[in-house]
Amino acid sequence: MGFGDLFLVALEPVLKVLIITGVGSFLALKRIDLLGPSARHHLNNIVYYVFGPAMVASYLAETITMESLLQLWFMPVNILLTFVIGSILAWMLNKIARTPQHLRGLVVGCCSAGNLGNLLLIIIPGVCNESNSPFGDPSLCTASGNAYVSLSMAIGGIYIWSYVYIIMRISINKNINPDKSGENVESSPREISGSSTESSTEPLLPSVVCESNSTVVQLPHEESSEKVSVGCRFKQKIRGFMGEINLKMLFAPSTIAAIFGFTIGTVPLLRNAVIGDDAPLRVVESSIYLLGEACIPALTLIIGANLLKGLRSSGVGAMVVLGIILVRYVALPLIGIVVIKAARSLGLVGADSLYQFILMLQFALPPAMSVGTITQLFEAGQSECSIVMLWSYAVSAFSLTLWSAFFMWLVA
Repeated sequence: MGFGDLFLVALEPVLKVLIITGVGSFLALKRIDLLGPSARHHLNNIVYYVFGPAMVASYLAETITMESLLQLWFMPVNILLTFVIGSILAWMLNKIARTPQHLRGLVVGCCSAGNLGNLLLIIIPGVCNESNSPFGDPSLCTASGNAYVSLSMAIGGIYIWSYVYIIMRISINKNINPDKSGENVESSPREISGSSTESSTEPLLPSVVCESNSTVVQLPHEESSEKVSVGCRFKQKIRGFMGEINLKMLFAPSTIAAIFGFTIGTVPLLRNAVIGDDAPLRVVESSIYLLGEACIPALTLIIGANLLKGLRSSGVGAMVVLGIILVRYVALPLIGIVVIKAARSLGLVGADSLYQFILMLQFALPPAMSVGTITQLFEAGQSECSIVMLWSYAVSAFSLTLWSAFFMWLVA
């Protein structure tokens, strides 16, 4: 199969995403106002608390077994590599572009966290169902693809709401609470929860208690670094980092749903009771699956509505936006090819071409929309995030098609 045929195979699912995204942008126009700020807020909550967890739980329960989980062990490592390598490239971009402090966490989030959920759930079935798909029988391809994408979505959500959330929270807090000559300034980022307006009141950098034998010494922040031991400074950094961890975010609804899905899928007794045409509780699984099917169109409409904000926003430099695009669509995909080829040669990845394709594609996806959700939670960097998302997703229509075709050509 030639590259031109593979390009056409990769183009159709991307066009589906663009069409639904365009509908979302149209519904967000002031003349229509069906997806205005209030509607987006409520729809986003429904996706976050209902549709998303239902999709994760149903897909994982149906497609993941203990055997498949052991075979797919490299995927969590691969996703972690995308986050780590993206963060390193983001750090370099922040240094080169001299990104303002309050936007550095946003740059790290956009460079490290890819859209590992709904985009793959549209692209992979679309590729499998093409008549000239290089991945064989459409039904087998779709079943295997759903298993791979479900695991990708679950692992990606855990990384986003732990690693990326903490990085962005630290960056925003540093901008809100600069250390001014020993003043104890308290942070107040907006926490998650529907209508809650409570603010976090713990100090950003808590003082560290260092113990030496039986003597306890309290070290204030304004004390010079020369008077503080290396071990004490390390404790201070660790406590500051641990103070940023939000267990409520770490155990987000999608994470809890992933745990339930893994449990049902990998425990034979539960799997036989819930999954299958003869399962006594199959109506429960089918109901959850029906709810989960609404996640992809709803979330894609929200993406389109949020991208419209980018046309009306300003405040982020062109160099930062261009840098994020180069990181996500040039540097990361090239590094991803090297990583997967090396893993394949070392026997860490099997011969399944669809599996290799998805592993490579994880390096070439646009930024995760959850990054925008995090900026909304802290009410900081929202307009800048809209600009980044607008241009990133506009460019992804071309880059994702080209990289998908090239990856298929490599693995087919």
